Amino acid sequence: MILVNTDYITGKEFEMLGLVRGSTIQSKNIGRDLTQSFKSIVGGELKSYTDMMNNARALATKRMAEEAESMGADAVVNIRYASSSVMQGAAEVMAYGTAVKFK
Repeated sequence: MILVNTDYITGKEFEMLGLVRGSTIQSKNIGRDLTQSFKSIVGGELKSYTDMMNNARALATKRMAEEAESMGADAVVNIRYASSSVMQGAAEVMAYGTAVKFK
C-alpha cells in the first residue's frame, strides 16, 4: 500500500475509489498527567504526550490503510491528519485520504 500526501504518484495513473479514514481517541493517563504537570512548570517538551500522539497517528493511519485495502485500493493519496479534543483529557486523531486503484 502506497501512502502519500500528494494528489498524484509519479508515473502512475489511477482511478479514485473514494474517501477512506481511520481514527482513534486517546486519553491521558493519571500517572503520566501528574509527571507532565510538573514538566509544564519548568517548560520543555511533554515527551510522553508526544509519544501518545505519535502512536495515535500511527494507529489512525493503519486503520485508514486497512479500509483502503478492503476497497481493493493500491494506494491512498492526499492524506491529511486532524485532531480535536473530544472531552477533558481525551483527543481524537483522524487520518483521511482518497483510496485509488492503479490502471
